[in-house]
Amino acid sequence: MTHKAGFVNIIGNPNVGKSTLMNALVGEKLSIITSKAQTTRHRILGIVNDDDYQVIFSDTPGIIKPAYELQESMMDFVKSAFEDADVLIYMVEVGEKELKNEAFFNKIINSKIPVILLLNKIDKSSQEQVEEKIAYWRSKVPNSFVYVISALEKFNVETVFYKIIELLPEAPPFYPKDQLTDKPERFFVNETIREKILQQYKKEIPYSVEVETESFVENDDIIKIRSVIMVERDTQKGIIIGHKGSAIKRVGTDARKDLQHFFDKKVYLDLYVKVNKNWRSNDRQLRRFGYKD
Repeated sequence: MTHKAGFVNIIGNPNVGKSTLMNALVGEKLSIITSKAQTTRHRILGIVNDDDYQVIFSDTPGIIKPAYELQESMMDFVKSAFEDADVLIYMVEVGEKELKNEAFFNKIINSKIPVILLLNKIDKSSQEQVEEKIAYWRSKVPNSFVYVISALEKFNVETVFYKIIELLPEAPPFYPKDQLTDKPERFFVNETIREKILQQYKKEIPYSVEVETESFVENDDIIKIRSVIMVERDTQKGIIIGHKGSAIKRVGTDARKDLQHFFDKKVYLDLYVKVNKNWRSNDRQLRRFGYKD
């Protein structure tokens, strides 16, 4: 029996639904989903296994024009997605024009590997608008297979999945068959806490935050976690903590609930806040947090 395996990398502008799609395809909540743009900062792999295939999905940061060092590193993750893909998923939403980065757009159009173009959030449009957009994108990216989907409602996601299997090359599995992702547990702790911060704080605060899990101790009946929320300035530390610690307590409560569901075990979560001045523009700090090699 033949076995298929390969890397399927999802790219697109910020906030088009890439993380929602990946979570729908993998069936696990691996990527942050919020209504804010630029929530995914790393490449996150989600692995789907069956007897005769292994699909390695990769969610990437939304394509932007970088304004500081951290964003430069985020765009390096997107560049790498072009290099190792066996199938490229280019995701757009109704009402959107091409990518914010012309060089990336040209790479898609001239891609030698199969491109699947997904028109997402179609539940918000009329049939006429959708047909118009399908025609538009077929003319813009003639080398692609175009599908309309709603990642949130999981509409047409299964059809896209079977197309991906069809396009994958024959190959042995790259990872053990019981593996769900390439990221360690601490990574998902950090991302879960960061998601809650994105949901609860406004303006620049969420984008100035990095989370580092200092200890992760798993016992038979409980996981004890200690995590530090890094901010760039003293004023941000006060905002994160809130009046009498009310804001950070809410973050901790919400994150703990999600982590208990994710690990299927009771979780004790201890949160602290530290100032790490200008970490987003500091090469050494970006390496420490995994944004640079």
